[in-house]
Amino acid sequence: MKNNNQINVPQAREAMDKFKMQAASEVGVNLKNGYNGDLTSREAGSVGGQMVKKMIEAYEQGMQ
Repeated sequence: MKNNNQINVPQAREAMDKFKMQAASEVGVNLKNGYNGDLTSREAGSVGGQMVKKMIEAYEQGMQ
């Protein structure tokens, strides 16, 4: 199975990792650097949802 989750700008990886860790801490999920396959679907989804929420808030702030 091919993984299509690629960051188009390689320099952005560190910023995205930091953003993901921040979102995880905000929703109370204990992420660690590297493999996080022990997370439940609910935990992983809550991190992703928090990231989307923050991106939408940033976009809306930019529109004002």
